[in-house]
Formats: sequence, structure tokens, C-alpha cells
Amino acid sequence: MFNGVGYLLRGIGWTARNPAQWLFGLIPALIVLAAYAAGLVTLAFYLDGLAGWVTPFADGWSEAARATARVVAGIAIYGAAVFLAVLTFTAVTLLVGDPFYEAIAVRVEESQGGAPPEPDVPLLVQIGRALKDALILGLVALLFAVVFFAAGFLPVVGQTVVPVIAALVSGYYLAGELTSIALERRGLLRKERFARLKANRALAVGFGAATFVVFLIPLGAVFAMPGAVAGATLLARERLADGPAVTGGDPGVAGRN
Repeated sequence: MFNGVGYLLRGIGWTARNPAQWLFGLIPALIVLAAYAAGLVTLAFYLDGLAGWVTPFADGWSEAARATARVVAGIAIYGAAVFLAVLTFTAVTLLVGDPFYEAIAVRVEESQGGAPPEPDVPLLVQIGRALKDALILGLVALLFAVVFFAAGFLPVVGQTVVPVIAALVSGYYLAGELTSIALERRGLLRKERFARLKANRALAVGFGAATFVVFLIPLGAVFAMPGAVAGATLLARERLADGPAVTGGDPGVAGRN
């Protein structure tokens, strides 16, 4: 797992050495962040009412017990929303910023010796696949959010063990989303990509969980997104792909980056 964390650090280091690429990668993340922030602020405004709505069984309890139940419900609802936001933020940002992150991934590959050729797939087919993958991930994220929301009511465990499991699960799927750019360029579709992640689960979870934790930091998802894409590209190139599959890239590129 620690090797996976290392790939995130390498990706962040790459963007630190290439600040223009980092700034370039901030654009789509900022756009999606604004939309997500508006949604979470709206949810916070209605949180008390939602907490009461999901805990009708507490209406006849004492005031202290009812308040405690609804505080726990509010935490669980907002925690599930944040989990869902973090997990889908990457998919939506990659969808919105595909040209941006594709360019960054190519630059990372070139800095390592050369990028594989762009797949001979029509643009509409690529967009259709991206939308399908984003929809499937969104449904999976929603399912896990419901499960973790329910588990959040468990005494002690719901506030300690469940968040850790949520980070590990979301990390695995984040790794799948972030490595998709480099792996799709090699002709690997979603099922095969996740099969390779499964074969390297500890590595994928380490990279993804570290990314998830960074994304939980205020504005972390925005500022770290370009580095996460760079790290995922290195991870895909070195550990998940059959080989670099380079086009005979300019060896000197690495020296210039």
C-alpha cells in the first residue's frame, strides 16, 4: 500500500516541477468544485430537516435522546454526501476536463520516454464510453453511500471503523478512474482495467486511499487533481500496463521535464 502512496507523491512532484501543467489542470477541477460546493452548502442548509425526516422513530423519545439521534443522522447524511462527492468528483472532473488531463497524461508519458499512440476510436465512441463509465461509477458510489450511511448509525463503529472502510473503498474506485486515461490510451476498457487493479489491489488502494484523504482537505481535490492524474499515469505505465507501448518518444523529453 505504501508503494501506492509513493505514486501519488511522485505525481505531485511531477506537477511541482511542471507548474504550467499544474495550472492547466486546475481549470476543470475549479469548475466542478463550484458546482459541488453549491450542492453541499444547500444540503447543509436543509440538514436539520432531513435528519428529522429519516428518524421519525425518535419523535417519542426524550429531548436529549431525540437530539442525539438526529445529530448522528445529520452526521451520517452529510458524511455520505461528502463520500459520494469525493468519489464522483474525480469521474465528473475527468469527464469535464478530459482534453486537459489527456494532455497532462501524455506529457507525463513523454517525460518517461514516450507516450503510446492515441487509440483509433471515433470521438463520439470515446465520449459514450466516458459517460457510461461515469454513470456506472455514480451508481456504485450511490450504493456504497447508502450502505455507509446506514452503518454510520452503529455505536462507536459507525464513527471509527466505517470512515476507514469508506476511504479504502473509495480509494480503490478513485484509482480506477484516475488510471483510466493512461489505460484507455492502451486500449483497455473498464472491465479489463478493473481486472488489473484487482490483481494489484494493495497498490491501487494505497494510491487511491491517499488521494481520497488529500481530496478531503479543503480545496485538496482541486489543487491535487493534476498531481493525482500524473501519479495515476505513472502507476498505470509502470505497474498496470503490459508495457510502455511508446511511439519511440524523444528520450530527451525526460531531461527537459
